[in-house]
Amino acid sequence: MPGFELFGDLERKEVNDVLDNGVLMRYGFDGMRNGHWKAKALETELQSTFQTSHVQLVSSGTAAVSVALASAGIGAGDEVIMPTFTFVASFEAIMMLGAIPVLVDIDETLTLDPKAVEAAITSKTKAVMIVQMCGSMGDLDALQAVCSKNNLLLVEDACQAIGGTYKGKPLGSIGDLGCFSFDFVKTITCGEGGAVITNNETYYVNADHYSDHGHDHIGSDRGAETHPFLGYNFRISELHAAVGLAQVKRLPEFIAIQKKHYTILRNALADIPEVSFRKVPEGGEESYAFLNFFLPDLETARKVTTAFKEHGIDACWNYFDNNWHYVRKWHHLKDAKSLYPLTSEIKAALSKLKTTEFSQSDAVIGRNISCLIKMSWTEEEVNERASKMVAAIKSVI
Repeated sequence: MPGFELFGDLERKEVNDVLDNGVLMRYGFDGMRNGHWKAKALETELQSTFQTSHVQLVSSGTAAVSVALASAGIGAGDEVIMPTFTFVASFEAIMMLGAIPVLVDIDETLTLDPKAVEAAITSKTKAVMIVQMCGSMGDLDALQAVCSKNNLLLVEDACQAIGGTYKGKPLGSIGDLGCFSFDFVKTITCGEGGAVITNNETYYVNADHYSDHGHDHIGSDRGAETHPFLGYNFRISELHAAVGLAQVKRLPEFIAIQKKHYTILRNALADIPEVSFRKVPEGGEESYAFLNFFLPDLETARKVTTAFKEHGIDACWNYFDNNWHYVRKWHHLKDAKSLYPLTSEIKAALSKLKTTEFSQSDAVIGRNISCLIKMSWTEEEVNERASKMVAAIKSVI
């Protein structure tokens, strides 16, 4: 990760097709295209990759979450349960619909604790969104059971976990709706882009219309299309889709490289008694985009993070004090700092975050270090990195 490390002839060919063709928009201009429909081709390719009935491309992973929730009818006043460890886009996408983000603790899978989810359910809860951070999954069986028992949607945000599987099924294809990001630093990239996947035809039709101003996309004349309901512009361009079309064909190659590098690093750290690894549910396989491991406590994790830098090891983070990915530093959320007016319901919910303790999440994130796996490393560089990581950890412990 990320795919941009390995741009090549296939990506250039797909992009040049669009430039030679001259149609950069995914809809309309049928007569000018000479048969080139990159977005449609990418959606078809993703259907096969994700083993799903329907795929709707959108402009980003953030857009994918909003479109997924909106397509299932989530809106003003509805509560969506989400984890304390994610990217800020998760609550942004929820709040854009007027819905209320409800944050709950994570466990050692680094995502939702099913018991914490069940304890947070109210009469207003409509969906549970698991964010499969850093390339792996939570206890999907338990989360599905909670959702089924309480008649809730299960939405998978698999933006950081493309290529991971659970009991043989691709992550993103297990819940009612799955969301992906293809931004510049994801395992496969479009530059910017995302996708919603589902086996529910109603949700798919809604996502197709909603992401393009409510257009119904019926008939060949775009000007004659009707608008069954309101929508917004979350379209992807043909240029972005062209890059993604090349990249998704290379996904098995990318995952194999990540797994190889991940395995070398993990094996090197496995002999250190004080190191343990992220919990992966039985039947799950990571995408190997990150190596996540635990140290005895926050203080040790902080010292190791500093030691990594001193040993020239980049792209490894302890997220405890990170203001992009962990609840502790989301002051703009807790203080409800918004350019647009927020409802009293949302303000009240956000205000509670100022006094809510997430001690379980703190204990997990505090001990965790997450290391990005790059595809551009040579085998010599990976082995050198492994040696430096071991030396850095042993210099602290």
